[in-house]
Amino acid sequence: MKIMILCSNHFYEKIPLIKEKLENLGHKLKMPNSYDRPFREKEMEKLSEEEHIKWKGSMMKKDEENIRPQDAVLVLNFEKKRIPNYIGGATFQEIYMAWRMNKKIFLYNSLPNCSFTDELKGISPTIINGDLNKIK
Repeated sequence: MKIMILCSNHFYEKIPLIKEKLENLGHKLKMPNSYDRPFREKEMEKLSEEEHIKWKGSMMKKDEENIRPQDAVLVLNFEKKRIPNYIGGATFQEIYMAWRMNKKIFLYNSLPNCSFTDELKGISPTIINGDLNKIK
């Protein structure tokens, strides 16, 4: 299966081990947009507001190009700043985009308790509770 990994850049350090396990299971992976530069957005925020907004828009367009050829997305949702199973706005947007494209959506952990929990429930992702063997 072709899978794109989605997550907060704060979780990028967890990707290599998960990537290795998924590849050993025969999956082909696409990494998040800024995986090679995890804190690029912080760099972009130091530019003008206009340049940052332009960059942010280009990343959202790139999401569509990256998600379209995939069979599924895997959302890595871990604790961030004492918020269990964190999913941020950009990741939610990617999840929604994948859902609109009829892609399979897997969450590594349970749904977070946040302002868009009901929307996540409506998307009906498959929660794998850390068991990568459930990705099929």
